[in-house]
Amino acid sequence: MTMTNDIKQMEAMAYDLSGAFDLSLLPAGAAGTNAEGDVLTQTLDGRSLNDVWTEIQASLALWNDKRQAIVDLLTFPVQNPIEEVPVYSGDDFEEASEFGEPKGVRGGDFFQMAYDFKWYDLAVRFTWKFLAEATAAQVESLANRAFEADNRLVFSRVLRAVFNNVNTTASIRSQAYNVYRFYNADGTVPPDYKNDTFSGTHNHYLTSGAATIDSGDLDAIEEHIKHHGYLEGGATLVIMMNRQEVATVRSFRVSGGDSFDFIPSQGSPAAYFPQMVLGVTGNQPPSEYRGLKVAGSYGPFLIIEEDFIPAGYVFAFATGGEQNVANPVGFREHQNAGLRGLRLVKGRDNDYPLIDSFYQRGFGTGIRHRGAGVVMEITADATYDIPAAYA
Repeated sequence: MTMTNDIKQMEAMAYDLSGAFDLSLLPAGAAGTNAEGDVLTQTLDGRSLNDVWTEIQASLALWNDKRQAIVDLLTFPVQNPIEEVPVYSGDDFEEASEFGEPKGVRGGDFFQMAYDFKWYDLAVRFTWKFLAEATAAQVESLANRAFEADNRLVFSRVLRAVFNNVNTTASIRSQAYNVYRFYNADGTVPPDYKNDTFSGTHNHYLTSGAATIDSGDLDAIEEHIKHHGYLEGGATLVIMMNRQEVATVRSFRVSGGDSFDFIPSQGSPAAYFPQMVLGVTGNQPPSEYRGLKVAGSYGPFLIIEEDFIPAGYVFAFATGGEQNVANPVGFREHQNAGLRGLRLVKGRDNDYPLIDSFYQRGFGTGIRHRGAGVVMEITADATYDIPAAYA
């Protein structure tokens, strides 16, 4: 068929049943005429769709720089899927002999630990008719929902690495490697610290032995972190607990038989003590730590009330600060820097990037500092149960 015949055939399609010519009946782009859906350049309130796309990309850059405060305190960035951590048993001098040669320093063993990795995605799709009627705020609100979903995903996966006491495996270059939790009686013998020695049944997933938290539980948690050396070296010790447990911990006093007094933070409501002779000795804890509200302190720990921690559980850990390598959880992202963070990828038709777009994030977790955290379930049961939210 010739081009002239093609045009005539398309024009014939534009006559409606009454015989009147109707331009809207022409196929999109027919005879050089762009129909309404061919080129959509702005939202109903006049915002350029290219500007909206650029703004969402800029928001993503800020979003990737501002992870949630809890995640920052728990994690450090990882790009290598496997780490070989040296395990030294200690080297000793020997008394020198006149003719013999001294023994040499041996290289020691290495303990391999891995971080899992998965890709996650979420589509945000629009029809051209929706974009023709939508305001920029409506388009951006859907982007915000994707941001919130990403936040929940990262947070839940990091907390799952903490509260789930079952080791997993990661397939890396077709070989299975262990992804570890805190010490969980899996046969791993923690390295000696000073005069403290351990066995393969050492466990940092504890139960309190009673239905209500008491100061002895916090003392036991302190001991489990202390005997691995985490009270030294400049780390900050944090205990996170639900408001249910905080309400009880606020009553802990040395005068009542507890090891330490609970000291309210600087941001706590004022209190009146008519018989108080001495004030607080030492420093009163700050009102917040790294963006998290501090309820007070108990011994070496900052107590943070956080209802993301399930009621009936207490989580203590040593942190070096935001995304510090001393933090217990490795947060693995892709070795290619361009594939890290939350990304927005255009759909199949790049002329309409907002119509079919995909949010992507690839990451994984694993515990590197296995002695730097303790989870205790407040229960009379002797067996630790994984909370349903992070199973």
